[in-house]
Amino acid sequence: MNIQIFGTKKSADTRKAERFFKERGIRFQSIDLKEKGFSKGELQSVMQAVGGLDAMLDPDCKDQQALAMIKYLVPEQRLEKVLENQTVLKQPVVRNGKQATIGYAPDVWKSWQ
Repeated sequence: MNIQIFGTKKSADTRKAERFFKERGIRFQSIDLKEKGFSKGELQSVMQAVGGLDAMLDPDCKDQQALAMIKYLVPEQRLEKVLENQTVLKQPVVRNGKQATIGYAPDVWKSWQ
């Protein structure tokens, strides 16, 4: 398994995801969305795995203004705007190769083992 956990240090669900994998002795790479974030290819891969960009947007994110703007952009511009402001995404995003989950999803992660 090649687990990557994308989130922020302040996200409780991101910390719970890290604890889930630590308790099972599964190595993972933790990526802080505020420091590094997704590359365009990574984001497109996750979008494909989870059902598109709309499924990844967090309606309760702190930056409601950015979220509102993203929702009303044409599809070609939405991806670029999300790459500029990745804190509008639900957290954590957990990747295992081509598989991915959004939010805290231990039942799905157990099936990856």
